[in-house]
Amino acid sequence: MRNARMHQLKIAALLLCAVAAGGDALAQDAKPAAAQAAGTKGFTPPVPVGESRNAPIDSIAVVVNDDVITRRELSERVKTMVQRMKAQQVQLPGEADLQRQILERMIVERAQMQLAKEMGVRVDDNQLDRTIARIAEQQKMTVQQMRDQLEKEGTSFATFREEIREEIIMQRLREHEVDSKLQISEAEVDAHIAAEAAAAAEQFEMNISQIMVRIPENASPEVIAQRKARADEVMRQLRTGADFAKMAATYSDASDALKGGEVGWRAPDRLPPLFAEALTKLKPGQTTPVMKSVTGFHILKLVDRRSVAEAQAASAVQQTRARHILIKVTPTMSAADAKRKLTELKERLDNKAAKFEDLARLVSNDGSAAKGGDLGWLYPGDTVPEFEAAMNGLKPGEVSSPVETSFGFHLIEVLERKSEDVSKEKQRNAARNAIRERKLEVAVDDWQRQVRDRAYVEYRAEELKPAQ
Repeated sequence: MRNARMHQLKIAALLLCAVAAGGDALAQDAKPAAAQAAGTKGFTPPVPVGESRNAPIDSIAVVVNDDVITRRELSERVKTMVQRMKAQQVQLPGEADLQRQILERMIVERAQMQLAKEMGVRVDDNQLDRTIARIAEQQKMTVQQMRDQLEKEGTSFATFREEIREEIIMQRLREHEVDSKLQISEAEVDAHIAAEAAAAAEQFEMNISQIMVRIPENASPEVIAQRKARADEVMRQLRTGADFAKMAATYSDASDALKGGEVGWRAPDRLPPLFAEALTKLKPGQTTPVMKSVTGFHILKLVDRRSVAEAQAASAVQQTRARHILIKVTPTMSAADAKRKLTELKERLDNKAAKFEDLARLVSNDGSAAKGGDLGWLYPGDTVPEFEAAMNGLKPGEVSSPVETSFGFHLIEVLERKSEDVSKEKQRNAARNAIRERKLEVAVDDWQRQVRDRAYVEYRAEELKPAQ
């Protein structure tokens, strides 16, 4: 339970900080002072996985530059990983292999932290406190509640704080050493977009309608025969010119019957294989023969067919440029007071007694206050549903009444709107992000390899050395 909680909180920290391990250490030709001081002390084998000792004798497992990883640190990390893998029902490798893999990860992490220290990368207590507060908020707890829970499960809050501090430091180090050095050319973006367009051209969607004659559960052979006869009669009428939508409304047992059996656009992989195979053989306007499934007898009509590229080109996206004034609900500002304050501000705006941007700068609790509340151009889904619904109901130049969301209460003004095909700028940004993610994964792997290659590493036990 303890490790499950620690894992959950570490994931929260990763999401907040976008943490990824990495680093770049300077090669050292001379043996570090710590390694010299360590001498040739005997090595006490690590505690076997799943076992414990009342008073383990600690010793050096590995020297990493001018620091060491102790046998106890390795044992604790192995124990944590074993519990985590068991909780996730992941099959465990052999004990020796697991120890070597974990030790290798610890070596890279230790070298990274040394590099961060050399470069002056640090996180002060105020920054750390803010991050921990956000982690607690994500877990729907106060910081004190999270602290109590951790300590109840046997984890020192001080230890947890330092782990989060290290995660943030590692992220900043990676941003400096890897992220900031990635370059993406416009030619790469063009090639990515062209490849996506080519793939989309090969994919297609089908607009379909259906008539379904349901088979009752546990139906007798006689009832099944009766339902089949009903479906056959529908098929006969369709072949003699009956209107499909009218027949669906009359005979279909599906929920879409009163819509003329309209199912809508579906990709083949979103349909049962039997249906997809039959529909792909049709031309628009044609219908399948009667087909049986576990739920009933079906007649499908292919209304139309299009490539995914055509679907994307046909989808216009409405963008809205808006601004807002946010009043948050706090212990000193009740929901009623926030709403009343915004109602008063709206009256001033309606009477032309004030400008929206001036009021936003004065009273808004949002980061956009310095820009007069301007949120820029918003795409569908960029804001919470309550905000978007209220914004979509406004005309350009119109100001809403107070709108409540999870952030507090808002006054919203729509400045202008535009509809366009999926924005070229947004498409290029998406392509650039996809390329960046792909490159970043390779770059981080290479960076970590360099950290490992450049670090001085001395194993104090043969059994801990990586396999040749």
